[in-house]
Amino acid sequence: MGWMSLLERIPSINVWQGLFVALLVVGVMEILAIVSHKWVMHGFLWSLHKSHHEPRTGPFEKNDWFAVMGAVASIILLLIGTSQNIPMITAIGAGITAYGAIYFGFHYILVDRRLKHSWNPQQRYLKRIVQAHRLHHVVESRQGSISYGFLYAPPIRVLKVQLAANGTGKIRLSAKMRAEMDMVDNAEHWAR
Repeated sequence: MGWMSLLERIPSINVWQGLFVALLVVGVMEILAIVSHKWVMHGFLWSLHKSHHEPRTGPFEKNDWFAVMGAVASIILLLIGTSQNIPMITAIGAGITAYGAIYFGFHYILVDRRLKHSWNPQQRYLKRIVQAHRLHHVVESRQGSISYGFLYAPPIRVLKVQLAANGTGKIRLSAKMRAEMDMVDNAEHWAR
């Protein structure tokens, strides 16, 4: 039995079901991102992800290969889904693409400021995402870090307790990181 005959067994879906599948995939992608960030990026592929925890020397870093891998997966699924007229596969590819676009906007632009801007989010959820990622980067080593999600982060007070309890990672002591920690300490309203 070839892969084409397997594809023929996938049930057809309508537009609304396709949108639902795509949204469901966005949620599943966040779960996969948390798992892969913790055990793959901070695990056996630390050699690629480490660049994200160091000062960037140009517009790109080795960590960007993870985004390329996600893009390739979504492109393949979109090509198969559209060329073989399999809406379910197309919806899955669209969900991965949507997650990638959300990730680009939230993480690359808002959190990591890969495109320069001066906007500081005032909305509670966005503040929490930014501060959680800053707390994640307080740890320079691959062990002892916290907050592995990209679109979800526990309350800041919870993350600070986890960070203190971990005690296994190398904590960055730069003035910039101390200032960021002070920002977190002075912004307990973000944890609500």
